[in-house]
Amino acid sequence: MPRDLSSVADGAERFLGHSGFDRGPWLAVALATGIGAWFALGSQAAWIMVMAGGLLTALGAVALWKGREERVHLVGAVAACGLLVSFGTGLAWARSELVGAEAFERPVYDTFRGRVLERIEQPAQDRVRLVMATRHPESGEAVKIRVNVPLDAATSEMGEGALVELQARLMPPAPPMLPGRYDFARTAWFEGFAATGSVQGDVRVVETSVRNGDFIAGLQRQLSGHVRENLGGSAGSIAAAFASGDRGAISEADEDAMRDAGLTHLLSISGLHVSAVIAGTYLLAIRLLALWPWLVLRVRLPVAAAAIAALGGIGYTLLTGAQVPTVRSCIAALLVLGALALGREPLSLRMVAVAAVAVLLMWPESLVGPSFQMSFAAVIAIVALHNAEPVKRFLAPREESRAAWLGRRTLMLLLTGMVIEIALMPIVLFHFHRAGVYGALANVISIPLVTFISMPLIAVALVMDVVGLGAPFWWLVGVSLDLLIGIAHFTSSQPGAVKLIPQITGFTFALFVAGGLWLALWRGRARLWGLLPTAFATLMLVLTPIPDVLISSDGRHVGVTGEDERLLVLRDTRSDYTRDNLLELAGVEGEPIPMAEWPDADCTADFCVVTLERGGRSWSILMSRSRNIVGERALAAACERADIVVSDRWLPRSCTPRWLRADARMLSQTGGLAIVLGKEPEVRSVADRQGDHGWWRGREAD
Repeated sequence: MPRDLSSVADGAERFLGHSGFDRGPWLAVALATGIGAWFALGSQAAWIMVMAGGLLTALGAVALWKGREERVHLVGAVAACGLLVSFGTGLAWARSELVGAEAFERPVYDTFRGRVLERIEQPAQDRVRLVMATRHPESGEAVKIRVNVPLDAATSEMGEGALVELQARLMPPAPPMLPGRYDFARTAWFEGFAATGSVQGDVRVVETSVRNGDFIAGLQRQLSGHVRENLGGSAGSIAAAFASGDRGAISEADEDAMRDAGLTHLLSISGLHVSAVIAGTYLLAIRLLALWPWLVLRVRLPVAAAAIAALGGIGYTLLTGAQVPTVRSCIAALLVLGALALGREPLSLRMVAVAAVAVLLMWPESLVGPSFQMSFAAVIAIVALHNAEPVKRFLAPREESRAAWLGRRTLMLLLTGMVIEIALMPIVLFHFHRAGVYGALANVISIPLVTFISMPLIAVALVMDVVGLGAPFWWLVGVSLDLLIGIAHFTSSQPGAVKLIPQITGFTFALFVAGGLWLALWRGRARLWGLLPTAFATLMLVLTPIPDVLISSDGRHVGVTGEDERLLVLRDTRSDYTRDNLLELAGVEGEPIPMAEWPDADCTADFCVVTLERGGRSWSILMSRSRNIVGERALAAACERADIVVSDRWLPRSCTPRWLRADARMLSQTGGLAIVLGKEPEVRSVADRQGDHGWWRGREAD
């Protein structure tokens, strides 16, 4: 080996040896990196190159070792990380091939008969969702579909295992409407949905469930219904979510307020709820078991209490739907119980790493979802903060008054909330393009309220209902949850409570993640190097411009920013989905303005023309508004005068604008577009992030 390379290897070995390097968490990061590479890269050749590169890196590390024990840290770290990156890419690829479901080629209206696999209650949306196993109406292949049934048409017989017949209009799962928006097609691919849609007419139950439905799903619905019967309104809906994981009854207004106040994590059953259930069960079990002298003399009470708490946590996880955050939290809590039973340190990043690896091995696709990212980011931030030496010294026991002890704990709670908000901010902005600014302050009150008051009261109320004495406790639950809802609405309604940042790119997000992980996982002064990528990412976020023109994937909806404080739109729409997509990616609040009402726009029944001043020049945009037949010669002349032409139909080749023609032919390949106009105009498309992945149908039009 050349001398320079050898000295670099020796220097890296010394660095790893003196920096408190913990290999366990970084192995989880390597696995996640391999999975993320599969989603981020768009071709099979690139996936193979990543896998081969990981294997070659591991072989190179072994060759670098040459039996020298003084390089054991470096060789072990590089070899293991290389193998796990390769394995992660292959794992995600294999998972996609095994569970991915080909979508319908086109919308279908037909009669379908199939078995109900899952029933999802959503009374707040006035519907019930049925996941069914049925046959494709043309090919006859077995497929899984999801249909919405109006609430007044859904009967209790339509449970898991029932055979139903219905007429429905089904659509292929939709890709993102615009670049950076939610990709339902990817989610449906991994969940196995070939199509989704709504029932058109009556639903006939051909055969009730022969197995009396799914026990856990039925128990979940019964528990949710029982809670809402005893506690109405918004408080009852949230109490049902805490007790059973059923969020279907929470109103849209309350969901939005909780989101903008930074409190949405309280509605998703995850670490907070599972930890509260397990901790409560553990404390109650150890106190009750201590009253049995025979057991105290023969069994270590922490071990027995930990076993009981583990059963309680597993039961609560199954009851609330066993979603990814819940499973992650349950695994982590079980590891904590094991550490307590063995007398080991329970709060460690290795524990978090084991939980992350367990979830990724089962559901590698969860890595790219906000649920997994936010859940683990919050836990990593908490563990890293409390393992930092300054924090340990601050929280160390000392001679002090009760008021001083409470003040330190309150200050630590506020600091923890702020650190969590900082850790979650890039994730929230990347996925939702909006974030609650005052979330840390709202969480200081709301987390203790839910953990120590609301959830224990719900448990006591359910127990007291057995003897018919639960009413007073349900009243107290209602008071505590009304306070939670009040905090959410008050916080979200404050000026500047929500910040819209639509321009965060994938590379910027990756820099934030890399910097955050370095800050959390290293020890000592070496962790401060993580500030460099986060600072660079922040600078990129500030300098990245907001798109000037947004074009939906079907070409029907166009949004223009920068001409007014509001968004200009080609068509006024009643669709909340369409309006929210345009507004959030434009970074604009308030109702949009139709271009026909904008004084600087020239609109007829068939076309609108808008001229924008960007980058020291004028950009003329021609947009079609109708399906009326237009003379080809007149259309060609109009196209020649425009820089950009947008249409929801196929335009003839004679339509040649000066810069870009975004018609139905082009959009079928690219998906929605986000355009930044200037001296060097830039076009981002939905297809940029898709590549050869099975859920992207645009590849078939290439």
